[in-house]
Amino acid sequence: MDELREECGVFGIWSPEKKALPYIVATGLTALQHRGQEAAGMAINEDRNIRYHKAPGLAGDVFTHQVLEEMGSGQIAVGHVRYATTGGGSALNAQPMVVRHVKGQLALCHNGNLTNSSKLRRELELKGCIFQTTSDTEVISYIITRKRLEKPSIESALEAAMDEIKGAYSLVLTSPTKLMACRDPLGMRPLVYGLTDDGSYVFASETCALTAVGAKLIRDVKPGEIIVIDGSGIRSIETNCNKEKRKLCVFEYIYFSRPDSVIEGESVHEARVRAGKYLAKNHPAKADIVIGVPDSGLDAALGFSMESGIPYGIGLIKNKYIGRTFIAPGQSHRENLVSQKMGPIESVLKGKSVVLVDDSIVRGTTSERIVAMIRKAGAREVHMRISSPPFLNPCYFGTDVDSRENLIAVHHTNDEICKMIGADSLGFLSPMDARNLTGADPESFCAACFDGKYPLDKEE
Repeated sequence: MDELREECGVFGIWSPEKKALPYIVATGLTALQHRGQEAAGMAINEDRNIRYHKAPGLAGDVFTHQVLEEMGSGQIAVGHVRYATTGGGSALNAQPMVVRHVKGQLALCHNGNLTNSSKLRRELELKGCIFQTTSDTEVISYIITRKRLEKPSIESALEAAMDEIKGAYSLVLTSPTKLMACRDPLGMRPLVYGLTDDGSYVFASETCALTAVGAKLIRDVKPGEIIVIDGSGIRSIETNCNKEKRKLCVFEYIYFSRPDSVIEGESVHEARVRAGKYLAKNHPAKADIVIGVPDSGLDAALGFSMESGIPYGIGLIKNKYIGRTFIAPGQSHRENLVSQKMGPIESVLKGKSVVLVDDSIVRGTTSERIVAMIRKAGAREVHMRISSPPFLNPCYFGTDVDSRENLIAVHHTNDEICKMIGADSLGFLSPMDARNLTGADPESFCAACFDGKYPLDKEE
């Protein structure tokens, strides 16, 4: 747990005419690749027949030209990029989750974590359900399928299932004739939809995926809302809306989302710039240059520079050909992974007092190695600034902060952390400022990993 890991990313499309949807889905998932690099998959619905392909790896490796050609065409498709927050990295846990039952087929993609997954799994197993995976997505698919046997339509089954599943979830799913999308009543995970010029409706975890496939944003899916699209048009079911006060994960703005995305009407880039400005106000430094750790520290570094007047520069270059799925053979290689991922520009750093901005400190070892790298390049001083508050609590909603044990801020003071990572000074964003990164109500965010205020309890 050296670094935070991303959420999953979901994508769905409904087309008025049959066309080569696999290429569109692959494009959308590539735009969402930052949300998960362990596995990718898609399901294509052609004339009520659902074909699917999923495998470990990046979208570009999983969806080869041959695979995309073999997937054919269709009118409805869903796709997923995965990072395993629950269930582990087994290939069996890759999505979509495809279910065949007496009333048809279902292909489901899920971003988030259920807080009552273990409880529901035990109840289902006692009723005879046999699980093939260890992910909570299969739990969701079972709940929806059981409700479908009782209800007159798949959307009414999904509506009823939302009364049982608790936690964070954004879903896109296809039945034989419909594309559906829904968001948990708290709105913890983002989900948006848009429209292309040819009349195709597109759902995605972030607006950057809409842009990638040429879709214009319509709006965010409302917390608790179900949207259904079929040959009769598009309709919204809002019976589960306004049951809870919305609690979007604040870390979507700090780290998870791409800076060119817009969530709930707020620019991710602008939110990160604002974080940097808060840092400059509350933790000023006398320095020659401000640099960011690529990629998620760059926007906050720009904000720090704008507020402080210290020049902004590029001091670290990321090697974009070493992805987060890179597995280093042996401990010595793993320890050198930071230097393989990025390199310093000595001409920028030599002899300088540097403000170094990063998005988070989890265990501290990565920060220690980056600071050492900056010093080795000749920096005179390194002032570390973090565009999130210290992590003090586990997250049950999809981030892989699963215990307090490995969180450096739980066991050490700010001064101790500063000394451990080798910095000259250290400043974190305050929890209050984290809630004020956008113009939204500060209480409309979940920041439990920072302040311990959980919107839902975990059910064992």
